[in-house]
Amino acid sequence: QLQLVESGGGYVQPGGSLRLSCAASGFSVNYYAVGWFRQAPGKEREGVSCISSSDTNTYYADSVKGRFTISLDNDKNTIYLQMNSLKPEDTAVYYCAADHALGRSSFFCLNGMDYWGNGTSVTVSS
Repeated sequence: QLQLVESGGGYVQPGGSLRLSCAASGFSVNYYAVGWFRQAPGKEREGVSCISSSDTNTYYADSVKGRFTISLDNDKNTIYLQMNSLKPEDTAVYYCAADHALGRSSFFCLNGMDYWGNGTSVTVSS
């Protein structure tokens, strides 16, 4: 059974950093499309960063380019999101997601994925 479990969220001051982790089971992160999404209160879900096994490109939302980095640890079967220079507008619940289909990384971040974790909350505030 495919499962995604996020961790690493919390409270941080503007300019600070956090690293989110997503432990995957039931599939190999190296052979799926995986990514991070977020949803702030009263706003629509946003694709933050996605990687696809069938695409050499990594997608980042314009709002996080240069500040966030997605990475995979194939040995641990874990997906990470390193978040630096955090801003109050980064406050949201962050979700890890996966999809077994083939496609561009941007497609998945713009359209969503089939499998989702329960989310981890990030609050950026002074």
